[in-house]
Amino acid sequence: MSDQVTIEKVNEVYVTIQAEPSVKMELSDHFTFKVPGAEFHPSYRNKIWDGKIRLLNLMTGRIYSGLVPYILKFCNTRDYPVVMDKGIMPDNQVDDNAGYDLAKEFNAVFVPRDYQNDAVVHALKSDRALLLSPTASGKSFIIYLLTRFHLESSSRKTLIIVPTTSLVEQMASDFIEYNNDQELSIHKIRGGVDKNADADITISTWQSIYKLKRDWFEKFDVVVGDEAHLFKAKSLTSVLEKMTDCKYRYGFTGTLDGTKTHRLVLEGLFGCVYEVTKTKNLIEEKTLAEFDIKAIVLQYPDEIRKLNKNNSYQEEIDWIVRNESRNKYIRNLAHSLNGNTLILFQFVEKHGKVLEPMLKKDGKSVHFIHGGISADDREEVRRITESSDNNIILASYGTFSTGVNIKRLDNIIFASPSKSKIRNLQSIGRVLRKGNGSDKATLYDLVDDLQWKNKKNFAVKHFMERVDIYNDEEFEFSIYNVNIKG
Repeated sequence: MSDQVTIEKVNEVYVTIQAEPSVKMELSDHFTFKVPGAEFHPSYRNKIWDGKIRLLNLMTGRIYSGLVPYILKFCNTRDYPVVMDKGIMPDNQVDDNAGYDLAKEFNAVFVPRDYQNDAVVHALKSDRALLLSPTASGKSFIIYLLTRFHLESSSRKTLIIVPTTSLVEQMASDFIEYNNDQELSIHKIRGGVDKNADADITISTWQSIYKLKRDWFEKFDVVVGDEAHLFKAKSLTSVLEKMTDCKYRYGFTGTLDGTKTHRLVLEGLFGCVYEVTKTKNLIEEKTLAEFDIKAIVLQYPDEIRKLNKNNSYQEEIDWIVRNESRNKYIRNLAHSLNGNTLILFQFVEKHGKVLEPMLKKDGKSVHFIHGGISADDREEVRRITESSDNNIILASYGTFSTGVNIKRLDNIIFASPSKSKIRNLQSIGRVLRKGNGSDKATLYDLVDDLQWKNKKNFAVKHFMERVDIYNDEEFEFSIYNVNIKG
């Protein structure tokens, strides 16, 4: 009985595993994971689903191509011999200065930083990669260099997928800037725009294209997933799965959520993780602004704590965001700060629309951004903020926590509690960009202490999770207690 494992290429998305049933089962177990929070899913509660994701299909033997390095590692540790089709694991010959050379060849307005050059070299060697590139590390410039390389060397068309309409506009304008303000063949897709224009580079929100049929994607040779951590959603993975002939795949993200399932799905779709650089390194190199975290712990009276001691998570959050004393504190804090301030909230109706009229006082301009605001209006807010001081941007997490590039933010206030690692790090990234003399940024992390006796409330628990994130990222932070009325 042979332990040999045979890996055969199906297409640019999948390979198949051929092996004895016992070995195949062992591999299947190795690539099976419990989905975090599965116990809250209706399918799990109804006993239709066991709460696990299986990356290897035992019936067909199919598994994502990007996971081949993990299959080889699995086999190596068990001394299982492997036979593999040629070309599954490319190792292209690429000059170590390829990034620098490409920027010079394209007469780009910037010279790549060392880590940007290294990221370009790695991506070109591998044909596919998941590049972990933190905020303000210049990932859009890396994307530009890779896109231009494929276009100029082999006339390969590129699809760039972004999560929001704002980022469609931003990516396109960035490309023109990098290209010394020379026009490129770029087609921008968002709601209501023709999807069939023939361009060298297509930039689209995933929402605009995920329902399209497979043949629409056939014209693309290269796919880039910006903010790739969002690609774990079924509608997003379906886009990558439709692109069966697309050989060159590059995912970019500032952070992963820490779960093994999330990482392996993304690596399966794009390729293995390559860490471009770290936020801490960028701050030390003065590429990013110095960063200070001030955790403001709002201390409530005992009668308020006792009143809220048995609240569910949703009841607690509702009470917090509707609390008038707390909202007045946010208003007063925002107006006491110098420079431009971003206030991030979670709920538009019950929090954002309550804060907006409260914030409108003399001395500062208030800009209210949420999902109902057009991409053009959001871009105008970005332009205004980068050219003036004393602006307050009141924005929902969904519109401004991810990807938006404003070079002149001095402060950020977390107005709603959040435990999401990705959301927190992406939000922090909004204030790390240097611009117009702004060399220091401050995050004001509001923490609602409603603990009663030994019982910690949800907001405090979430803050403890954020502290773990701050420590992991080696961010300095300090804690201040502020008494607040109920």
